[in-house]
Amino acid sequence: MITPDTKDWTWVVERECPECGFDASRIAPEEVPGLVRDNAAGWRRVLDEGLIRSGRPNDSTWSSLEYACHVRDVYRLYDTRLGLMLAEDDPLFENWDQDVSAVDDGYDQQPPPEVIVELMDAAELLATRLERVTADQWDRPGRRSDGASFTMSTISRYMAHDPIHHLWDVTQQTG
Repeated sequence: MITPDTKDWTWVVERECPECGFDASRIAPEEVPGLVRDNAAGWRRVLDEGLIRSGRPNDSTWSSLEYACHVRDVYRLYDTRLGLMLAEDDPLFENWDQDVSAVDDGYDQQPPPEVIVELMDAAELLATRLERVTADQWDRPGRRSDGASFTMSTISRYMAHDPIHHLWDVTQQTG
């Protein structure tokens, strides 16, 4: 599996993902709110089809429930990060270890219907924040704790890939 949260993150916004096919280089940052809402609706469909499960397909792959929890938390995290980028000059983001969160927050034990409602709520908050970004704010900077630097434009398009890729992961596991 490709892990988009690596130090060399730039490939995510420069070319098509070889697995899921998403190409952030063809997306304007103003399009991201629609992508976020469409993705949340996709997660709702997956839940409605009974495809959100807690069992892992193998030891190295998250379950569909763990992916849904992760996507919910990605939306929450990036809403916070984008808020910091709008409020501060070049903020440094706290580290987030997604694998630790999966274990510590008991992703595999959370009720799927609640997770999807929370995911949809988080997606809507993030999409609304992104819709309010003005043209002169897309170049505002921010940095991850590993030193990766982003602008509002690159971080929003980078973030869009993760939930899209994980919805693809889930449909591949079950389909």
